[in-house]
Amino acid sequence: MKKIELEIVALSHSITQTHSYAVVLGEVNGLRRLPIVIGGFEAQAIAVALEKMHPSRPLTHDLMKNFMNAFNIDLQEIVICDLQEGIFYSKLVCVSEHDTVEIDSRTSDALALAVRFGCPIYTYDNILESAGILMEDPSGKKKQPREAVAAESSAGTDDLKTLTLDELNTLLTEVLESEDYIRAIAIRDEINARKKGRG
Repeated sequence: MKKIELEIVALSHSITQTHSYAVVLGEVNGLRRLPIVIGGFEAQAIAVALEKMHPSRPLTHDLMKNFMNAFNIDLQEIVICDLQEGIFYSKLVCVSEHDTVEIDSRTSDALALAVRFGCPIYTYDNILESAGILMEDPSGKKKQPREAVAAESSAGTDDLKTLTLDELNTLLTEVLESEDYIRAIAIRDEINARKKGRG
């Protein structure tokens, strides 16, 4: 399968959930976005590296990078390789003088390390197709919904059940414009569940 390169385009705090964040990955030279719900600690670790801050003591991901550097191990790339029941699975591709090893990792940890090493982030087309959001293109076309990102977040799902499909689609457009990706995931899940219920 052909790998598709991604880059971190946003780190969004959830308006609806206090301790949840979404890291938004964008397709390099493309319009698709991949929002992934992560915890506060991982969001902080990514933000610290993105902003090139230097905490007085190393964070866990800094320690991991220092450990790898001490033993001449380089992080060549990370690959978001699978999506099962709303959970993303990733691999770290590590290279030493004599070997290349793939190590399973939580996606949030893999991203925090990728930012520190400056290595590329990849995924596969089927993951972008099933979990991505197609953003508005420069020609002014409307945002087109993709398959739902199945997320563990149930942010406000009770009130979503009372809305019509048209109201859900309108709300989805509004929350995407305000960049509340976690709420968008919940709305997308509700829309998808209803479409599957009809089929």
